[in-house]
Amino acid sequence: MTSVGLSIGHSLCTLRQWREGDEQSLAANANNKKIWMNLRDVFPFPYTLKNAVLWIELSKESKTNFAIDVDGQAVGDIALTMQGDLMRRSAELGYWLGEAYWGRGIMTEAVRAMTDYAFQSFDINRVFAGILEYNAASARVLEKNGYVCEGRLRQACSKEGKLYDQLIFATVR
Repeated sequence: MTSVGLSIGHSLCTLRQWREGDEQSLAANANNKKIWMNLRDVFPFPYTLKNAVLWIELSKESKTNFAIDVDGQAVGDIALTMQGDLMRRSAELGYWLGEAYWGRGIMTEAVRAMTDYAFQSFDINRVFAGILEYNAASARVLEKNGYVCEGRLRQACSKEGKLYDQLIFATVR
């Protein structure tokens, strides 16, 4: 399928649906312990070609999960998880980017585009993201996009046998 028409500031990247042919690039960029250390444990490490094939099959027609495309290569992922019940007007934002693409402003633009897309496309009033306390780069990305740190969940996350605080950032319509 084609891109979903998200507008990305200076065209550093495109957000588009996952598609067959993305498997090699996905596996190559996702198989990185530094990335895994900032994500939930459901994200596998090592990240194999088999993981990539399964992910693309599950995600290729999603309206809330997109490949971050740089120069025709899928080098990251950005997604919304719509909330339910009392939080039905909220969506959780999650993302990662291949290490070779860090520090270029790509994720800042991707988060901006995804946030705009979320508010334009869904009946939500709030987008939030939870990050591990040591992920200063992700905090900067969110702050550059107008997200505010609403709180700290003390020792809420366990990664490699250690407890970490989770910081909750959010923006509202």
